[in-house]
Amino acid sequence: MHTLAAASVTSTQARSLVLVLACSAAAAFLSRIGRRAVVPTVVIEIILGIAIGPEALGWATPNEFIRFLANLGLAVLFFFAGLEVVERHVPRGSIIRGTFGWAISIALGIALGYTLSHFGLDSAGWLLGVALSTTSLGTLVPILSDSGVLPTRLGTAVLGTGVAGEFWPIVVISVFLTGVYGAATEVVLLLVFGGISIGAALVALRARPPRVITILRDTLESTGQAAVRLSILLLGALVLLAIDVGFDFVLGAFAAGLIVGLVLNSPEGQLVKIRLEGVAFGFLIPVYFVTTGLQFDLDSLLSARGLALAALFLGLLLVVRGASALLWLGDLGGRQTAGLALYGATALPLIVAIVSVGTEHGAIAANVGASLIGAGMISVLVYPLLAGAVSRVGALVVAAPVAAGESEF
Repeated sequence: MHTLAAASVTSTQARSLVLVLACSAAAAFLSRIGRRAVVPTVVIEIILGIAIGPEALGWATPNEFIRFLANLGLAVLFFFAGLEVVERHVPRGSIIRGTFGWAISIALGIALGYTLSHFGLDSAGWLLGVALSTTSLGTLVPILSDSGVLPTRLGTAVLGTGVAGEFWPIVVISVFLTGVYGAATEVVLLLVFGGISIGAALVALRARPPRVITILRDTLESTGQAAVRLSILLLGALVLLAIDVGFDFVLGAFAAGLIVGLVLNSPEGQLVKIRLEGVAFGFLIPVYFVTTGLQFDLDSLLSARGLALAALFLGLLLVVRGASALLWLGDLGGRQTAGLALYGATALPLIVAIVSVGTEHGAIAANVGASLIGAGMISVLVYPLLAGAVSRVGALVVAAPVAAGESEF
C-alpha cells in the first residue's frame, strides 16, 4: 500500500507541496520581522506564492494535491468567518446598523460594477459589487486590539460593519453564483438550508447527553479530540448539503462555523477553538493563500491597465464601504467616521475567495481578478494605518455597556 501511495505522487509534485509549506512557515516569521509594524500574514503568503510560482522563479506549480488542500483551506476560511461572527459578541444594534450600511454599500457597489462592465470590463457587475462591499474582520481585529481601539465606540462600529461585510457577501455569492435554479427557487432552498442549519444548532446547543459531554471533556487533552472531530464532521456534512442543494460549498462551510461558534461560545469551548485554529491557520488556510499566489496573474497586474485597475478598485473600496460609515456619523463624529470608512474598506481574504469562486464559474476574468486582489493587498497594508492616524487625533470614547434592549449577537 505504501508503494502505491508513493507512486501516485511525483517528485515534482512533492517538491511543489514542500515549497508551499515552506512559504507558509516563512510567512509567519516574515510578517513579524519588523519591530514597529506587523504586516498581515496573508499578504506575505500571497507574495511568497507569487515568488515561487510560474510567473516568477518557477520553482513550484499548482498540482492536484495542492489544489485539493487549497480547496480545503478555502472551506476552513469560510468556516472561521462564521465562527468569528459569533465569537465577537457584537451588540445586536451594531449588527443591524452594519447590515443597513452594507445594503448601502452593495447597492452602490453593484451600480459601479455594472457601470464598469458596461464600459468593457470583463466581469459580472454584481460580482464586482459584492467584492467591493466586503470587509476583512479577521485582519482588523488584531490591529484594533493592539491599538486599543477595540473596546471603544469606534471599535464597536468596526465590528458591526465587519460582521455585515463578511456575512452578507458570503450568502450572496454562495446562492447567486451557482445559477442552478431560478431566483425564487434558490430563495426557497436558502430558507430550507437555513432551517436545517438552525435545527442542527438547536440540537447541538440543547441535546447534551452526560456521557457524550464526559467523552468530549476527557478527550480534549488526549489523542481522541472528539470535539475537534465532530466540528470537522459538521463542516464536511454542511458543505455536502450545500453542494447537493445547488449552492456553492462556501455557504455550508460558513453555516458550520456559525453552529460551532454557538456551541463553543463558553470559556470551556476556547480550548477546542484553539485546537481548530491550529489545524486551520497552521496548515490549511496558509496553503490556500500561498496557492493563490502560485496561480496569480502577475503579468496582468503589472501591466499599465492592470495597475490602473488596481488603483481604481482601491479607491472604489473606500467609496463603497465608506458610504456605509456615514450611518455612524452622529455617534462618532467626523474624524472617527473617516477612520471607520478606512477600516471598513480593508478587504483581502474575502476578495481572494470571491475572485477564486468567480473565476471558477466564469463570472470574472483572471486579469481583472488579479487587479482586484492587488487592490485588496494594498488595502490591508495602507487603510488600517491611515485609519489609526485619522481616528487617533480625536479622543477615543470607550464603548458604553450594552443597553438592556440591545443584546449581543
